Amino acid sequence: MLKWFKKLHRHFISSKLKQKLEHKTSEKTPNPLSSNLQENLTKIKEVFSNASDIVFRQFEIGSHTRIKAFIVYVDGLVNEEFVQMNLMKSLMIDMHISEVDDELNQKNTLNIIHQRILTLTEVSEVNDFQEVVEHVLSGDTALFLEGFATALIVNLRGWETRNVTPPDTEVVVRGPREGFTETLRTSTSLLRRKIKNPNLKFEKMKIGKQTQTDVVIAYIKGIADEKIVEEVKRRLSKIDADAILESGYIEQYIEDSPLSFLPTVGNSEKPDIVAAKMLEGRVAILTDGTPFVLTVPYLFIEAFQTSEDYYSRPFYASIVRLLRFTAYFVSVFAPALYVALTTYHQEMLPPTMLISIAAAREGTPFPAFVEAMVMGIIYEILKEAGIRLPRPVGQAVSIVGALVIGESAVSAGLIGAPMVIVVSLTAISSYVVASISDTVSIMRLTYVLLAAFLGLFGIMIGAAFFLTHMVSLRSFGVPYLAPIAPIVSEDLKDVFLRPHLWKMHKRPKLFTQNDLVRQEPDLMPNPMKNNTNNK
Repeated sequence: MLKWFKKLHRHFISSKLKQKLEHKTSEKTPNPLSSNLQENLTKIKEVFSNASDIVFRQFEIGSHTRIKAFIVYVDGLVNEEFVQMNLMKSLMIDMHISEVDDELNQKNTLNIIHQRILTLTEVSEVNDFQEVVEHVLSGDTALFLEGFATALIVNLRGWETRNVTPPDTEVVVRGPREGFTETLRTSTSLLRRKIKNPNLKFEKMKIGKQTQTDVVIAYIKGIADEKIVEEVKRRLSKIDADAILESGYIEQYIEDSPLSFLPTVGNSEKPDIVAAKMLEGRVAILTDGTPFVLTVPYLFIEAFQTSEDYYSRPFYASIVRLLRFTAYFVSVFAPALYVALTTYHQEMLPPTMLISIAAAREGTPFPAFVEAMVMGIIYEILKEAGIRLPRPVGQAVSIVGALVIGESAVSAGLIGAPMVIVVSLTAISSYVVASISDTVSIMRLTYVLLAAFLGLFGIMIGAAFFLTHMVSLRSFGVPYLAPIAPIVSEDLKDVFLRPHLWKMHKRPKLFTQNDLVRQEPDLMPNPMKNNTNNK
């Protein structure tokens, strides 16, 4: 009976796989165009029925040999002026006054138009009907001719775009102010401006059965590890979803540990940051419709590094980086330590401080744990309200709300003043490392719960668990805590301190083994001394 059940189960699974393969095969079945113009027009009108933004224009080409034709495009995705001046004018006017008009016949029209009439740079021939539909929906213009089972695809894209502006999420004092835009080709051009190297490769693919979103894999050939590039392609090709509306969709489909609260895929809006990561051997993933570019592999240490560290001199940049580490630990552990010390370990506090805290909390009806949870929730609510509301109103709500609620809670005796100070310090510190602020919120809440039940011992257990979890993570095969765990001595120089640029003559070994040397090792400035004897 058991063997029969297993055999039936295998048959069921194999039939399902067979149906899936047949379904994929049917999707890729070629659908050739017809040489009959009216048949192509009827077919494409059926596909775009009840779509008021689809424009059809029928006309004739030639004066002696009249050949019927039509174009189709999406209104709003093309430049109307380019369509009229560069396409329609060339076909309906320029051909009549040129010598090619006498050469037109039913066999050479397509080649003459493609090779001698159209002055546009991006013109291609397509024979498949479904491919024509995809090009039209992407913003191209399709030209059909009577007697030809081939359509000319002309790139006349020209939709409304946002200008290149400074990104709001990565504000800098010194450095480039430009950020990526929602237009894919603009974003790739910003990277090309940074890296003027023919080895900078952009490989394009479409993801999303309904949205057909353009996605570009960017890397520097010879620097990026080929295994990582192939792994990125493999994971992207496995995405079989209806829609990809933002790069966050792709991040959730390709990350190494989807059940982990820690991010294993980086993102940035700044071309200089993405270019710097690619020069170290990382791979970038650009998605049409969003200014956020993904970078892999991603390490935990990247959250504490900013582009400004490398634009400034190393002394103050190193101090600021140490401050970021300090702010991270404060934002994660401060509320939990307060709860643990005031609840279980009062003897660890100086008597004067203990008396001050006791006096401030006198008459407070709730234990420290409840205070920490309530104030933490209120802080998250105010932060979310400040983000979602219009900017002028949101700033007023977040600032005034925090002051009014904090002062009112202390005055009413519901919350102790020390807890307000701790939560305020935690909130400020969490914005210092903004890229992982959501992770910090989860860890802070977890540590507060552990401190409420087990005190400092609970915090130590939580720290050991989180550290073990972080060590076990990988990002496209690279250890998440590298170069700290495992230790890569040559890459440790840029972890806690920012070294001089002339000392960073090798790329990180974690991402590539192809071209480790990025500059000469003896670039330390050594200016010539003034020789007064030669005056």
